[in-house]
Amino acid sequence: MKEQLLELEKSAVKELEGITDPSGLEKFRIRYLGKKGLLTSFMKKIGRMPPDERPEVGKLANIIKKNLTGHLENQLVAAGTAEAKEIPLIDVTLPGREPLRGHLHPITRVTNEVCQIFTDMGFRVVDGPNVELDYYNFEALNLPSDHPARDMQDTFYISDNVVLRTHTSPLEIRVMESHPPPVCIIGPGKVYRRDSDVSHTPMFNQVEGLLVDKNVSFADLKGTLTSFLHQMFGSSTKLRFRPSFFPFTEPSAEVDILCVICGGKGCRTCANTGWLEILGAGMTDPDVFKFVDYDPEVYSGFAFGMGIERIAMLKYEIDDIQLFFKNDMRFLRQF
Repeated sequence: MKEQLLELEKSAVKELEGITDPSGLEKFRIRYLGKKGLLTSFMKKIGRMPPDERPEVGKLANIIKKNLTGHLENQLVAAGTAEAKEIPLIDVTLPGREPLRGHLHPITRVTNEVCQIFTDMGFRVVDGPNVELDYYNFEALNLPSDHPARDMQDTFYISDNVVLRTHTSPLEIRVMESHPPPVCIIGPGKVYRRDSDVSHTPMFNQVEGLLVDKNVSFADLKGTLTSFLHQMFGSSTKLRFRPSFFPFTEPSAEVDILCVICGGKGCRTCANTGWLEILGAGMTDPDVFKFVDYDPEVYSGFAFGMGIERIAMLKYEIDDIQLFFKNDMRFLRQF
């Protein structure tokens, strides 16, 4: 048995010297050292030998296994080094690969543009909570608990007195509570309503505006919004003011812009009217001033609110609001 083991080692070492590629070395390992390999088969026979011969033969078998394993590892290192030498070096003179760069989402772009236009007019940007008290979201805006206009909001209630804000108008009350007039602010932010179709989503973005001072008139409101829309969509933009109703403004109006998707001919985005409502506005109701201790005999003001998604749809001629939230890279890369 000892002679056979020594002969096996000799032939294995000789065979190993002629192998230079990793795949051949793996085949060698399986042939000699694998579970069914030649050396393994010899070692299994040791148990059937006379007890007095087993220790010496077993020790020799382990030495041979260790030697073959060492030779195999050396060959593997040599083969790997040779293979590595064949890999071409990096050419440092070549231009680097530019990493992928992110960019602003279209909603963020439009929000920034809207804020820039109004800040150039002198408005100040403010912020407020998304989770709002009923008092600020409704009551202080002239919407008591039994007011039918609350149904228009389709509110998400967290508790009886806490809601996800349905508009950014609560910012008006919060600012007027802590600042005496004059006040000139805009407040961008997310709002939440139970509504979903091609032009509405349960969560969307608004920008609220408020100006309060002495001798503020509806002409100031109309001039401000006309200037804004012409800067946003171009000086040739057609718009119209329609009488409307909001509990916290009187008189109130909705401002429409000619549908840029169909050019006024009628499509699903504009409900075949040729016009798209873009914002609501009006003169601040004197009853609202009573909640913030402003004297309605001295001060007047106007407020407006607009949906950023609606403006973005018109600006970029997008006919489905849900594209803003689907994270389709084919859509987002256009911006």
